[in-house]
Amino acid sequence: MTATATYNKSAWLGDYPIHWKVLRAKYLFDLIDERSEDGSEELMSVSEHHGVIKRKEANVNMFMAETYEGYKLCQKGDLVINSLWAWSRGLGFANENGIVSTAYGVFRFKILDGYNYHYFHYLLRTKRYVGQYMIRSKGIWISRLSLSDRNFQEIPILIPPLTEQNQIVHYIQSKEEKITRFIAKKQRFIELLKEQRQSVINEAVTKGIDKNVKLKDSGIKWLGNIPENWEVKRLKNCIHGKLKYGANESGFEYNPSWYRYIRITDFTKDGYLDDENKLSLPIEIGIEYNLIDGDILFARSGATVGKTFQFRFTNEEEKYCYAGYLIKASPNEDIILSDFLMRYTNSIAFENWKNSIFNKATIENIGADKYCTLKIPIPSIEEQKQILEFIKTETATIGKTIAKAEKEIELIKEYKEAMIAEAVMGKIAID
Repeated sequence: MTATATYNKSAWLGDYPIHWKVLRAKYLFDLIDERSEDGSEELMSVSEHHGVIKRKEANVNMFMAETYEGYKLCQKGDLVINSLWAWSRGLGFANENGIVSTAYGVFRFKILDGYNYHYFHYLLRTKRYVGQYMIRSKGIWISRLSLSDRNFQEIPILIPPLTEQNQIVHYIQSKEEKITRFIAKKQRFIELLKEQRQSVINEAVTKGIDKNVKLKDSGIKWLGNIPENWEVKRLKNCIHGKLKYGANESGFEYNPSWYRYIRITDFTKDGYLDDENKLSLPIEIGIEYNLIDGDILFARSGATVGKTFQFRFTNEEEKYCYAGYLIKASPNEDIILSDFLMRYTNSIAFENWKNSIFNKATIENIGADKYCTLKIPIPSIEEQKQILEFIKTETATIGKTIAKAEKEIELIKEYKEAMIAEAVMGKIAID
């Protein structure tokens, strides 16, 4: 494949080398429905980010079946599609034999030795093809879209000669290796900066900012010494009312006249509310779980157990409520400022407390009964304000450096996606 290639034009495929073939998927793949006799094979899952991976390596919290007898078999090189998530890149090729859910579609090349499945893995996960899955999926709204096996089989598939498939795969994989190393270094750099920031926060919220202050033993192993004029209070004595679990309800399509339904997944990694994929609860339900500005939400179970989120109004005209995996604490700001409590939950001391809870339990689950016993070192309100200002100043540069590194990672990921899209369309000269 050279830079002098001439191109065909397609309405949605765009330009591609004139000597490449285009076949509908039904002429390239057979639909396979082979079943496991006892379910003993490796259970596979489909990841939006990685394609087909081992279920035990996937970050999922979904129901695990008692037996996988009757699950669909897939072989190395098979295409596996999660019909409900194809529109969100929920497909990929298996790198080893295994079994998948009966809800997945399994497709196998009609000519097993005629294709490099890695090329088609890259091709079928490009934005160009994902757009086709969305168009050809059926459903009332986006989270209910489903791509049928028949509709997938009607999609035209771009097919370079095998030698060019191999060249493209080699080119992409060599680029991916360099990108992966770059991202790993940046992520390690970010982790070190976050540790530095956490150390600054921990020192300020447990020792204060006066280096000459006299300290006393807090009597708490995971907390250590604190300033002698500080008090230690349990969380339950620092809030209005009691800690309260959220609504155990399924959200409805967003309705601005109802309560916006806040779930753990609605918070970004920076702790802000995401306005994508909003859900609602009716007023008569949401009002029981009303959120006010400054409320702190504690995650009680699952992958995010022990994480905290500070609720701040992003839209004064909206009403907000929260889901059942969250526990609400409304700080009494005559005792503890919402910002101070949030900072404390970002500290090493809080991490130590969580670990002490986990060490005593067989599962990682922190309920309201445990959160309410959390002990917090509390200075005066005026000193809390001084500490918060100190933390803001001392961590500002760290925050900017983290943001810059994260932006660099996002840019390199965008480059990677664009590079793959160009390569699989024959737009990059590969000698």
